[in-house]
Amino acid sequence: SDKTELQEIMKLFVGYLLAQIQILHGFQISGVSHASRRNNRAFLTQMAAQQDGQQTNEVDGVMAEATDALQGVGWAPRGDGDITSDDPFVQRINAEIIQEMGVPLDELLNPATVVNLERDLYNLRGQLAVATGLGDIDAGGLSTAECDGGGSSEEIDSIRKAIDKKEKKLLTERRSVFRGWLKNVFLGQAVLSFVLSWVMATNPGALFGGFDWYYNYQMDLPIRVLGFWWWWLFIVPSLRSRRPSGAEKKALDIAFIGTPAISLLAPAFTKDAAIIWFANFAVTAASYGYAFTVDNDDADGEDDSKTPAFIKFIYKSLDFGSGRERGARN
Repeated sequence: SDKTELQEIMKLFVGYLLAQIQILHGFQISGVSHASRRNNRAFLTQMAAQQDGQQTNEVDGVMAEATDALQGVGWAPRGDGDITSDDPFVQRINAEIIQEMGVPLDELLNPATVVNLERDLYNLRGQLAVATGLGDIDAGGLSTAECDGGGSSEEIDSIRKAIDKKEKKLLTERRSVFRGWLKNVFLGQAVLSFVLSWVMATNPGALFGGFDWYYNYQMDLPIRVLGFWWWWLFIVPSLRSRRPSGAEKKALDIAFIGTPAISLLAPAFTKDAAIIWFANFAVTAASYGYAFTVDNDDADGEDDSKTPAFIKFIYKSLDFGSGRERGARN
C-alpha cells in the first residue's frame, strides 16, 4: 500500500542519515578500538530503531489526516464501495435533514461529505460499542452516548476523540445549505465572465491599456488567448456550480469536455482569438441543443446501457465539483 511504501522510504532515509553520521564520525575520530566501534554501531542501531518508531508514528498521523480529508470530499477509496441515493442509510440521513433543515440532502452544500461523515461515525460508534463492552451492535440511528458503555483505555479514548472531531464537522456540514441566492451568484458570475472574456479576446486594450505593464511585457496576445480559454476556466464551471440536473447537466458536461478541445485545436487553423472564442460559444450552444433535443432524459438515473464505458467514466468524473460527488450520486 501507499502507506507501507512511504514507511519503507522513511526507514531508508533515516538509515541513510545514520550511516552518514557513522561515516563522518569514522573520519573525524581516530584511535577508536574495534570494541568501541561495535558499541557505537549498537548505539546507532538502537537510535535507528527509536527514530524509525517515531517517524512511523508521524507518518501514520499525517496519512490519517490526509485520508480523512480526501474521504471528506469523496476522493479516497473506501472498502465498502460507493453509497447511492437509494441506499436505506442515505434515505435515513435524507429524512433527518429534511426534518432538521427543511431541505433534502442534495440541497446541502456538500452532500457527499455529509454521507461520508455519517458512514464514518456509524463505523466508529460500532467500534466504540465493542471496545466498551456493549458488543457488536447496529449503530444505525443511535447516538454516541447510546454506543458508549463507559470505561477508559488508549483505544477507547482514541475512538472517542475521532468521533468528537467528526461530529463537530458533521454539525457544520448539515447546516450548510446550498441556497437559491448562491445559484444566482454563480449565474451572475457566468454572465460577467461571458462579457469579460469577449472583451479580453477582441480588445484587451480597453481593459488593460491604461497600465504600463500591458505594453512593456507585450501582454496583448496572452490576454487574448486567456479570453477564449475563459470558457473552460470560468464560464462553464460557473454554470455547473449551480448544480443543474437532467439535460442541462449533460449539456454542461459535454461543454466542459468540448471547450478545452476547441481551445487547444483551433489555433492550428486560425490565429484570430475572436473566431476561437465564437467556436467555444458554438460548442457550448451545440451541447445545449444536443442535450435538450437529441439526448434529453427526464432523469439523471435513466438507463444508460447504450452509453460507451469511457463516456460513463468521464461523466462520473465530472460529477465531482458540480455538487454530485460520490455518496450523493444517483
